[in-house]
Order: sequence, then structure tokens, then C-alpha cells
Amino acid sequence: MKTLIFSPGALRVMRELPIPPHFRPEFVGDVWRVDYVERAREARRWAKTYGLRVASKDDFKVALLLIDVQNTFCIPSFELFVAGRSGLGAVEDNVRLCQFIYRNLETLTRIYLTMDTHQAYQIFHETFFVDKDGNHPDPYTRVTVDDVRRGRWLVDPEACSALNVSHEWAQRHLLHYVEFLENLGKYELTVWPFHAMLGGIGHALVSAVEEAVFFHSIARCSQPFIRMKGMNPFTEHYSALQPEVKAGPEGEDLGALDIKLVEELSRFDMIIVAGQAKSHCVAWTVEDLIDAFRERDNELIRRIHLLEDCSSPVVVRGVVDYTEIADACYRKFASEGARLVKSTESVSRWVSK
Repeated sequence: MKTLIFSPGALRVMRELPIPPHFRPEFVGDVWRVDYVERAREARRWAKTYGLRVASKDDFKVALLLIDVQNTFCIPSFELFVAGRSGLGAVEDNVRLCQFIYRNLETLTRIYLTMDTHQAYQIFHETFFVDKDGNHPDPYTRVTVDDVRRGRWLVDPEACSALNVSHEWAQRHLLHYVEFLENLGKYELTVWPFHAMLGGIGHALVSAVEEAVFFHSIARCSQPFIRMKGMNPFTEHYSALQPEVKAGPEGEDLGALDIKLVEELSRFDMIIVAGQAKSHCVAWTVEDLIDAFRERDNELIRRIHLLEDCSSPVVVRGVVDYTEIADACYRKFASEGARLVKSTESVSRWVSK
């Protein structure tokens, strides 16, 4: 394991750069096409002007892990916009996130992105369920163990046809699933609106963030690492590292810990985490990352830095507010060794403490 000692070259990486003139914060909440050709030209000029070296030469390696920074969660008119209590949470977060990437262009060695990825028939979509009259549940309906045992919600036979499984197995799996969540102390199974649909606009990265990541890639000669998650129709996948339920009623494999991603991140001297939503996918990714690091070396946890001002909790006014739960999660992570930081702070200060 590397000791956090800095050579002159490593310290040079910690300088902050100005924001490139193409960045327009007023358009972060919009969807638009990134001009790759022009951004690539500008990134090369930027690298030459500021004497940026290629990322492979970094002595002190910094990973930026971005969780589900997609239109479906981050654009106000899309399906699961993470509003936070301000009402514009994810948009405000992404303004700060883009500025952080540009200012720390020379500090960030590689950017890792996860992308929530779904299709129509999944265990958290309305198409999976019907009541005794054949009605589908409304979005944000909670499906409890008692609901399933009493037959309030059944697996829709048409969903079984679409997924090529027997209705008898699907019904057993549903009961097994909600019982497992209850025993684990996780959130109850929630029926979410259709979101992050594979191939759709909602699935795409937020334009402004995509542009910043692309600019970093060209300026530093660093290929982003993109991981899609959430495709298995029979389990939820809040965490970027593993599904909520990893086995079916008879031990069927539904997914496992993403060892490759854990190993990738463990090689960095610092891992900075941001994304959406703070209360769900970010919190559970961090929890799994801390657990995985603890099994390897407890000191690895100290490398995790959480950008508090670049993530917001799920808040649906009059329905749910996960702010306090999210804040409690972050306090727990800090007590376990992770650092809570803000995007406006100097990264060099984090390293010196």
C-alpha cells in the first residue's frame, strides 16, 4: 500500500485551473449535444497552455467516482429528478460537479461512471405487479411482506411471459425477495416510475457532465471507466457494486460484488465520490465500498472522500423525504473513516490533513 507522501511532481498535480470558457452553468439543467470535435480541440489547447501531463504519469493517483449522473435523475423534466429540499438539487449539484472537474483537471487521474440501466419489465416497475382485479400499482407504492402474503400484489402473468419464467416461480421469488429485504433492514420494495430506460434519453449522462468528463479525457489522455448496472429484472441494484438481493428462492444467481471495480478503485491514493441520489445509489455504493475495503485493508477507507455538495437525497414533496436518512448515512461513513468534503475546497488541503 502506498504511503501518502508527495513528490514535487505529485504536489504539482494539486494546482487548481480556471474554468474553460465553454462551460455555461445556466445550461446544466438542459439536454443538448456535446460538440466533441470542438471540445477535443479546446482540451488539447488547454493541456498545452497549462502544461498538463498525461494521467499515466501521476505519482499520486486520484479517482473520481460518479454515481448515476444521468438525465433521468438530474434533469427537472425527467422521470426521477432528484430535487432535494431546494427543489433543484441535482442541477445545483452538477453545476458544482462540473466546476470541480474543470478546476481539478490536473488532479483527477481517471473518472469512473456508473449508469443505472433498466427495461420495461423489472421487479420495481408497475408492469411486474397486478392486484386481484388486474390493476397495476401507482408509482411510489411500497410492496411489503404483508402485501405479498395477503395477495394484495401479485406478479403479473404477462410479466412472466415477457421474462420467460413460470408464474409459480415468480410468485415464490417475490415473497422471498421482500422477506429478504425486511430481514436485512433495507428499504421496502418500492414501485418506481419507469426510469433510466436502456437506449432512451433518460439513460444518457447529463450533457454538461458528459462534456466535462470528455474534456478531462482528452486533456489528460485518460479513458473514462463506465459501468452499467441494474439490468437483472429480478433484483434492485441501488449500489454500483452489487444488487440488493443476490440469490433467488432456490439460490439462483442474481448478481455478485463487482470485484473488478473494487480492485480498480483500491489502486488509487484517493477516491472522490459524487452523484445521485445521496439517499439511495450513492449511499449504498459507499457502504458497499467501505465494506469491501475493510475486508482488504481498513486504511483504504481513509482514501474515500465524499463530495457532500454534489449529491442530493430523494425528496418528493408530500410523499417521501430521505434527507435525514441520507445525512445519517454520511455521518456513519465519516465515523468509519471516510472524509466528508466540499467541491469548493482545495484537494491539496484534503491530502495534507
